[in-house]
Amino acid sequence: MELSVAITAFVTLAVVIDPIGLAPLFVALTTGMDFRHRLRIAVRSCLVAFGLLTLFGIAGEALLDFIGISMAAFRISGGVLLFVTALDMLFERRSQRREDKADGPHDEDPSVFPLATPLIAGPGALAAMILLTSTPGADLTFVVAVHGVMLAVLGLVFGLFLMAGLMERVLGDTGIKVISRLMGMLLAALSVQFVLDGLREFGVVAGG
Repeated sequence: MELSVAITAFVTLAVVIDPIGLAPLFVALTTGMDFRHRLRIAVRSCLVAFGLLTLFGIAGEALLDFIGISMAAFRISGGVLLFVTALDMLFERRSQRREDKADGPHDEDPSVFPLATPLIAGPGALAAMILLTSTPGADLTFVVAVHGVMLAVLGLVFGLFLMAGLMERVLGDTGIKVISRLMGMLLAALSVQFVLDGLREFGVVAGG
């Protein structure tokens, strides 16, 4: 995998999963817990998310073939989904929904729900894994590299989970909002690229 492609994959997954935006929600979901309990929840949530993202990265395209959806169609719909996610980030709608999930009733252990899914491995992240691993010309090495990039993003999520309290104090609400909006703008541009790639496969737009 070329460095530029790896960077694109990392940015795509990072802006969709939004590790910085998840950190304060992790604090809210684990309020009153000691470090060991928080550590167990962080490990479990990241492992479950890794399993889900790996499943869709490996078998997602086969599932689409089974139900009769072309990759070009999924690329366009996935790009639209990512664009909606970007709009949510820019206008803080996604943050509000996440906070509602965090404030709502949940079990003693929030690692599987709502942390692993839908907060980490949400629809946007699952769609992004299928889109990235189904890039035209992708071979086994490329797919493994994409999963390595995904693992790096989850490693960032895990690290920020452990530093969530400190990061919240340092950045403050304003800093988190600024970073979230910047990432939303990047995601919007990447989502448009996915749509253009899908249209190009259909022959609607010229290659470039």
